[in-house]
Amino acid sequence: MGSPVQAASRCRSPGPGFGEVAPEIIEDTLIHLATENEQYLSELPDQAGCFKETQIVEFIFLLSEKWHLDQSARYHAVELLERFMIKQVEEICKCSRENVKSHEQGQGSSWSSLKDQIYDTFVLRLVSCIQLASKLSLHYNIVNSDMALKFLQSLKYSYTKQELLESELAVLKTLQFQINMSTPLAYVELLLEVLGHNGCLLPAKPLHQMCMQLLDFSYLTRDTIYNTLLKIAIENSTPSKLQVAKFLTVKEDSMLLAVGVISTSVFMLNPGQWKQVVEHLNSITGITSQSILEFSYAVLKHIIGSTTPKQHYRSCGTKAPENRIRPLK
Repeated sequence: MGSPVQAASRCRSPGPGFGEVAPEIIEDTLIHLATENEQYLSELPDQAGCFKETQIVEFIFLLSEKWHLDQSARYHAVELLERFMIKQVEEICKCSRENVKSHEQGQGSSWSSLKDQIYDTFVLRLVSCIQLASKLSLHYNIVNSDMALKFLQSLKYSYTKQELLESELAVLKTLQFQINMSTPLAYVELLLEVLGHNGCLLPAKPLHQMCMQLLDFSYLTRDTIYNTLLKIAIENSTPSKLQVAKFLTVKEDSMLLAVGVISTSVFMLNPGQWKQVVEHLNSITGITSQSILEFSYAVLKHIIGSTTPKQHYRSCGTKAPENRIRPLK
């Protein structure tokens, strides 16, 4: 048998094949993703994004790379951990409220115990989310128990295989087994397919590669990018707490992230086609050209310190639009 690296290279997907999907399937999928995105935004918890800090995302990305997982698995793991941890935080808050209401001496111990348990098992849960993501990914390079235990042991944890299985089950039960959510990468790849179908003659492979690099960058510098975007949207360098809270739906909008990543990638690779692509993205998703411009500006500013694309349009600000999907041409 070959080495794990050789096996990974054989099993890893060569990348998406664009231009091979029927238009009606593309349109149905686009509508499905848009509906899923807007439903998530309408039910957005206040803690959304709290577990997408740079250190956590970087940990997941590096571990996914160590285990030779594909791009989709790393994003899936981030989203799984985020949603699982939010459920855990909600449980803490619920427990705390019940303790305050009861006024019984000693009841606070259950709240403290739950909080300590979350803290103590965080790395284990993170590994479990990567394991689950690897099993959902369309390749054979699954992170098995031996690989996970070896890594955890290298960090001086002494978990057993049984505890590892129980951790995976805990994540599944907490999320009610609903773990096959769409990641921003799915939005990016579908929109690239739509652009090709609509006649945008773009170099598919290099553009896809650039999009994945910028998506990585957007995850790793999430707060920095969106802080810049918020200041652009409100035309003020010191946003209020209310403005920050209302901006949460923008930060969690997968469709906006996808069009922003594509727009920025095209601007870097094929600036002559950039305006046409922005117009197409606006037509496909209903996200305003101004919002797309602002997102590209925020990303580019933190990549190369660029002041382009310029922010001269004032027709609207960046927001999470509704009813955005337009039929394919």
